Amino acid sequence: MSNLDQLNLPIALITGASSGLGAIFARQLAEQGFSLLLVARRAERLEALAAEIRGQHNIPIEVFPADLSLDTDLDRLEQRIGELESLELLVNNAGFSTVGKFASVLPEKHRRMINVHLMTTVRLTHAALPRMLERHTGGIINVASLAAFFPLIGNSVYCATKSALVAFTLALAIELDGSGVQVQALCPGFIYTEFHETPEHKQIKRSYIPKFMLGQAEPVVTASLKALHRGQVVCIPGRLNKFLSVFGRNQVFLPAVMFVLKRALRKA
Repeated sequence: MSNLDQLNLPIALITGASSGLGAIFARQLAEQGFSLLLVARRAERLEALAAEIRGQHNIPIEVFPADLSLDTDLDRLEQRIGELESLELLVNNAGFSTVGKFASVLPEKHRRMINVHLMTTVRLTHAALPRMLERHTGGIINVASLAAFFPLIGNSVYCATKSALVAFTLALAIELDGSGVQVQALCPGFIYTEFHETPEHKQIKRSYIPKFMLGQAEPVVTASLKALHRGQVVCIPGRLNKFLSVFGRNQVFLPAVMFVLKRALRKA
């Protein structure tokens, strides 16, 4: 029995937990009585988050520093999942984006993104499912994006990977119907997090994004956890984002969407 299993609490594993949505998932799940396995590259940020949560809740927390674009780190995490008896929730939240036309972005960055968004999600889901299926209970949240429904300028591989996450989750939901295991693709729009504060995004300013399109991160996580409990497979928090997703998902509107995006590219 692992240390996380000792108190017989449900365990939540969260990737990309050092900031943004991942950190908020950790805080909200701690309030709900979950033990936590927190995964991210930045060990010091994970330790700080764990110390903060331990100061508020008497729950076991394990910090697991890992770069999920590396097979060696992903192997270690798969092995750790196999040791957990009470993994109740897997949140595949780790991710990043690049800025620039496809041909101008280094192939290594494309490879890392595909690994983190897709291979990591597939492998961790595959590692977590057997015990969930044995217990007939559990949940998996794959953090996608509203970008899954749009061909965004300068984010071709990002959009492709997020779209693939939605398709993977939808197919998995059909396979798992009646098993007791719930899956969800979470598709937030623009939100206030550290996601766009990396050097990669230094030329992008929040002032470029209309204020009415920028949301807060806390309600996104709250909506996601409530939707998972209801069995909602695709969660798009916010009325505006739900409305916008209709244009991206409906082929009738796609030529108009492409026209608008091409005009924006010419201006940029």
